[in-house]
Amino acid sequence: MVRVRFAPSPTGNLHIGGARTALFNWLYARAKGGKFVLRIEDTDQVRSKPEFVDEILNSLKWLGFDWDEIGYQSKRFDIYNEYAQKLLSAGKAYKEKLPDKPGEAIIFKVPQQKIKMQDLIRGEIEFDTSVIKDQVLIKSDGTPTYNFACVVDDATMDITHVIRGDDHISNTPKQTLLYEALGFKLPKFAHLPLIMGMEGGRLSKRTGATAISDYRKMGYLPQALVNYLLLLSWAPGNNVELVDINEAIKLFDVTQVNKTAATFDLKKLNWMNNQYLKNEDSEKLADILIPGLIEKGYIGKDNLDRGYLVSLVKLFQPRLTTINDFPDWADFFFVEEVKIDPEAEKKCLSQDLSNEFRLFVEKLDKLAEFDILNIEEGFRSLVKELNIESKALIHPIRVALTGKTIGPGLFEVIYYLGKERTKKRLSRWIKGGGDA
Repeated sequence: MVRVRFAPSPTGNLHIGGARTALFNWLYARAKGGKFVLRIEDTDQVRSKPEFVDEILNSLKWLGFDWDEIGYQSKRFDIYNEYAQKLLSAGKAYKEKLPDKPGEAIIFKVPQQKIKMQDLIRGEIEFDTSVIKDQVLIKSDGTPTYNFACVVDDATMDITHVIRGDDHISNTPKQTLLYEALGFKLPKFAHLPLIMGMEGGRLSKRTGATAISDYRKMGYLPQALVNYLLLLSWAPGNNVELVDINEAIKLFDVTQVNKTAATFDLKKLNWMNNQYLKNEDSEKLADILIPGLIEKGYIGKDNLDRGYLVSLVKLFQPRLTTINDFPDWADFFFVEEVKIDPEAEKKCLSQDLSNEFRLFVEKLDKLAEFDILNIEEGFRSLVKELNIESKALIHPIRVALTGKTIGPGLFEVIYYLGKERTKKRLSRWIKGGGDA
């Protein structure tokens, strides 16, 4: 049975590179009917923090990467010492007192040899161990080193495939020697290419190396982020970009991952998130939005008109890049006094439109039924009577009602604002008509 592992270190949050590694491991396990093991590599007792463990676990759950088993290296120190003692007894390791360090370290004697390995992505890779110095297994403080703990864990956890970033390639010969020295079966290795920024070089916070929990806060949908991560070094074929995760499970094979570095493009992620938002169930989006809208004071817990909110979500849904766009763009529906953008006011409300606004309010009052179709008919008849272009009145009315120059269709905006709020806001710009 295929058994893969994702082994994050809780010395920081889960970022894009780690999330893609987790995804490819999880996908391979699900594609092959295997097991996805989560191993928390928390041997660094100074830098490992419980809050980082929580962030990593919560981010993986949010992305949908359910694990079959979980383990913590900090609970396995006895096992590491046991195998270190075996290497000492076999004469393959020795103890040494290091300067300015308490106790003795256990150090592995690196044999001089050539190592050839078949990487599932990169093909054959050859190493010469003559350039590798003897390796510390157990530090003088009793904690295991990364390479030693990694080998012992992968072997004793029956990991069959090690899928990780290619920044670990330099660790592979060191680990291979330890596998051989301990008589362990070597797993198959697959080293994923790095993810680079748009301007070249490794990801930085400016180019996308943001914690997964931050992408969540910024309003990205997990399924959109997963879909985007999926396309960083792998493709389902036929130029398909929107890939359902269940379909990806059927298609994914780690041997088909590209060798070349992937490029993280925030614009592409934004496009993909928009595609998912457009197709998401409006009721679900409303559920996601409600806590933030309550926090902003836009809606109350006890007087929530859910049907009205869902209608507004549908109104904005096709335009949203992130969920967080909604409260920014739709704020005018939730406040009494709308804030007018100064540039928008200068562009659209600098001239006196008292007569036009008054006549439009009269049209609204005369409507047999206040609905979108009748609102539009009233507006069209007015611009015809005034012998003006529609845009000469649409833009000023929009700015007066919303404070913005862009947004959903004006007649939908008027309908969902309601007749009274519409009249009140327009009256602010009618001389002698009162102040909203």
